[in-house]
Amino acid sequence: MLKKTPLNQAHREMNAKMVDFGGWDMPLHYGSQLEEHHKVRQDAGMFDVSHMLPVDIKGNNARGFLRQLVANNVDKLTIPGKALYTCMLTPQGGIIDDLIVYFLSESWFRVVVNAGTADKDVEWILKQRDALASALEITPRRDLAMIAVQGPNARAKLWQVIPDSQAATEELKLFQSTTHNQYFIARTGYTGEDGFEIIVPADEAPAFWKALYAAGVAPAGLGARDTLRLEAGMNLYGQDMDETKTPLESGLGWTVDLKSERDFIGKQALLDAKVTQQLVGLVLLDRGVLRSHQKVVAQHNGSELEGKITSGGFSPTINQSIALARIPAEISPDDDIHVLVRDKKLRAKVVKYPFVRNGKVLI
Repeated sequence: MLKKTPLNQAHREMNAKMVDFGGWDMPLHYGSQLEEHHKVRQDAGMFDVSHMLPVDIKGNNARGFLRQLVANNVDKLTIPGKALYTCMLTPQGGIIDDLIVYFLSESWFRVVVNAGTADKDVEWILKQRDALASALEITPRRDLAMIAVQGPNARAKLWQVIPDSQAATEELKLFQSTTHNQYFIARTGYTGEDGFEIIVPADEAPAFWKALYAAGVAPAGLGARDTLRLEAGMNLYGQDMDETKTPLESGLGWTVDLKSERDFIGKQALLDAKVTQQLVGLVLLDRGVLRSHQKVVAQHNGSELEGKITSGGFSPTINQSIALARIPAEISPDDDIHVLVRDKKLRAKVVKYPFVRNGKVLI
């Protein structure tokens, strides 16, 4: 039996094509994945991300607990509402999950974890709570729903739906949040465009979704979400990272604080690690489509080195095939790069991602 978000019926009323996404009944698209992609890049689109799970961590030692639990340093969170992107690691330095931590007060932090890892994450957090800070209250919030409104006009259209929220949210910087009435509104997202992610009580989500639609915010499904996040160079858990890879070989070194004296789970493993792989962007120069698991081969100093694509696809904004790939650390953009596509060697080049951000092509 597939799990359903509070918006399941609303998706069906909009004739969404529904698919099994990690055990959740989710919309793939509402007619045209391509149109949904362009709508987000050029105007405003909305995504049901209620399958993701907010987890509230409350208690006097919440900050101290998170100092040890995650790889980035929550001491950077000094202003209520500020958010931090980070990873939760195994003792061996592998990525259990990537998540966002919100600082609401010294006794209340909220983390939002991925849908496919939610049960595993909560189990891990509870295990560490019992070992490090047993008095903390850990509460998974399945009573809430989450909608992402993304695109250059996303904020203005949200203000049409909740007019009195503009004063509270207009000055929010990226990775800041605020509470307005029943809405928890964060200036975060997974598309490379500006916008908000809004958490609401589950029973109020359908009416809110329909009000956004009436204001001209286009519904968008998993298909557009994937092409948008790939263009934005954002990792997908289970493809670009997992427990077998560290942040240092997944393009996520910037989410790890190794400089402070603070200890955290996995820190020593990262300090001891020899980084032999890197995550890079690829653009296909020949005709074809890049897909995950395709082999990448590079000529480097007279030797042939191999890697593989972790995420790939056709970029509607660039009108080329692009990918994220994990390749040996010594490979440089000047090396001769090919991708094996149906037993053919197709030319590609290494580029710095993101490929697209705020509607602009960056490569």
